[in-house]
Amino acid sequence: MDFGFFNFGYTVSGFLVGLLVGVTGVGGGSLMTPLLVFLFGFKPSVAVGTDLLFAAITKTSGVWVHHGKHGSVDWRIVGWLASGSLPMAGITLYVIKHLMSVGKEITGAITFTLGIALLLTALSLIVRSVLIRRSEKLGIIKDEESTEDNSGRFKKMQIPATILIGAVLGVLVTLTSVGAGALGTVALLYLYPRMSTLKIVGTDLAHAIPLTTVAGIGHLSLGNVDVVLLVSLLTGSLPGIWIGSHLSAKIPERFLRPTLATILLLIGVKFVTA
Repeated sequence: MDFGFFNFGYTVSGFLVGLLVGVTGVGGGSLMTPLLVFLFGFKPSVAVGTDLLFAAITKTSGVWVHHGKHGSVDWRIVGWLASGSLPMAGITLYVIKHLMSVGKEITGAITFTLGIALLLTALSLIVRSVLIRRSEKLGIIKDEESTEDNSGRFKKMQIPATILIGAVLGVLVTLTSVGAGALGTVALLYLYPRMSTLKIVGTDLAHAIPLTTVAGIGHLSLGNVDVVLLVSLLTGSLPGIWIGSHLSAKIPERFLRPTLATILLLIGVKFVTA
């Protein structure tokens, strides 16, 4: 049912994805974009563009909580990531615009890259738990009030390594809307093994906002955003995330993450082989 700026089916989908995001902590892009393509039949470019603006809006409230309440954002690392991701997002958008202007079909490239990103996300869900266990063995107290060592794995090469990771995320997120959450978190866990999980999540979330905003506005300028879809998804997802975050403590993670990883793996394979 379509009510002007609302579509009931989209709103329900937004609620279900928001619920899963709240329960699992996995970024909405890895769930929302495949849903829009396979269930509602949107072109991959429109699904990606709409989801990027959707992510930029929904992640903003999360950063205020992490920065204001927990103080769990390392803004230096956010700056290093952004110095790699934002220029690459701009370059990627320019390439997409050029290909569109000369009549090149970009759907296949976006679909294939989306499949690769989903496969990497599925793998990251498994790797993430391993990296967290390793960091806990280093004797870190997982408490937002603890004094922790945020030194990186690569020492003198730490800043270039962080900028490089940001650049890779900039391309992936702009092309697929996937990666700012799950892949960014895993990358930071590897780069900064002594940083608390809370700070990893807060820092990754803070970096995702400018990246998804720049990429989303770029796709909007290319005509790849459906406004009715965006408003409908937001209407459903915000309460879904709130309910899911309260349910998360009651559902064992050892069951949730492998199940979700398997689903994303299957979807990723379908995109790659499409």
